[in-house]
Amino acid sequence: MTADGTSMALDARVAGPNGSAPRCEHLDALAPVDASATTCRECQATGEYWAGLVVCLTCGWVACSDDSPRRHAFAHYEETDHPVVRALQADSSWKWCYVHRRTI
Repeated sequence: MTADGTSMALDARVAGPNGSAPRCEHLDALAPVDASATTCRECQATGEYWAGLVVCLTCGWVACSDDSPRRHAFAHYEETDHPVVRALQADSSWKWCYVHRRTI
């Protein structure tokens, strides 16, 4: 209620699950995708190692995370503007939005 007694309805889509950050609208545009690999092909081709793997939720491209030396997932985002990745592990719900630069 406002000071004058009127109701101020809140749009649930505005806040994220934790209630503090705006909801990431990039999630709304995603369709299910299959991971294209189980390794970072670019690291594997050059003999590099990776710290973690993520899958692009727009196209399924698998690449090394920002914790890895070459950051191929970030390079994929810069090249394609595909905004959201998730951890490749099947039991993980972690997702990252490159546009908002935060976990979603």
